[in-house]
Amino acid sequence: MKQRLYRFIFFRILGWKLIGEVDTNVKKCVIIVIPHTSNLDFFIGLLVRGIWNIKINFVAKKELFVFPFGYYFRSVGGAPLDRSGGKNNVDATAEVFEKHETFRLALAPEGTRKKVSELRTGFYYIALKANVPIIPVALNYYKKEVNTGKPVYLSGNYEEDMKKILPHFKGVLGKIPERSFVV
Repeated sequence: MKQRLYRFIFFRILGWKLIGEVDTNVKKCVIIVIPHTSNLDFFIGLLVRGIWNIKINFVAKKELFVFPFGYYFRSVGGAPLDRSGGKNNVDATAEVFEKHETFRLALAPEGTRKKVSELRTGFYYIALKANVPIIPVALNYYKKEVNTGKPVYLSGNYEEDMKKILPHFKGVLGKIPERSFVV
């Protein structure tokens, strides 16, 4: 029933299209969503996740997962990030992958809704350390489409791997076009 509601809102009311999908056989991955220019991106993402009817996760500092909010955050795919013991975000996030049989981490590598000229690299090193592929997802407001690419398995050579990932985002515009990451 919920999936039908998500489909109705996404396709009929908002007029968006879905191109591609996350292969459900890929149980662990880092899903990068570009561009991230508006808070509305989160809600579009929730609708897409509901249409696909698969679990997609996010991480946040463990302090957010206390009563009463912890239950809600876990129910919508959140996982607490424990950075105690001097762990950095990459190491702590890679550990989260180890603790789950299925964990698809969605994040915005821009790290902000403001205009950036370079992506933050944490998404890449999380995927590399967790030994999981990166799945590129373009959120194109100009065409009103969410375009999901094929998984990219990493070689460890950042520059070469980005040559496979970044073309997926060429010409994609966010809700606020002037803030869009330009490939």
